[in-house]
Amino acid sequence: MRSITKGKNYHTIQRRLWSMGVLTFFALASAFAQNTAIDFKEGMPFSNGYVAGNTLYVAGQQGPDSNGKVTGTDITLQTTNTIAAIEKIVKKAGFQMSDITSVTVYVTDLNDVPKMNDVYKKLMPNPKPARATVQVAGLIGGAKIEISAIAVKH
Repeated sequence: MRSITKGKNYHTIQRRLWSMGVLTFFALASAFAQNTAIDFKEGMPFSNGYVAGNTLYVAGQQGPDSNGKVTGTDITLQTTNTIAAIEKIVKKAGFQMSDITSVTVYVTDLNDVPKMNDVYKKLMPNPKPARATVQVAGLIGGAKIEISAIAVKH
């Protein structure tokens, strides 16, 4: 009987065992990966973002002006500032804007959608993420727009 410790079969088995070991290591590493809250403040009912494994969930963001107010600002400025707020969270979490795979846009007035789209198309990288746009009766603080996002690290 021929020994498997010699020849091609031994090296094939050795490579397969090594590959299985590497795969097992990465599977265990991702299973024990830390979940991380982004911009959580004690006493607040939510975090601005949450990383679970290789996925980032960005809470709904609004676009206040430099004084923290959304009232009196138009949809163009609110959309610009909203996307900037999302980008800040995305980068803080170690992701890139191109990692965003899904977006939900909440608007109070469907007549604002064309202007919102003009800004959105300029600021969101290609290819654009999947998106739903929903009209809502109102948003906190009188905002015209709120956007939530999901990003997956490539």
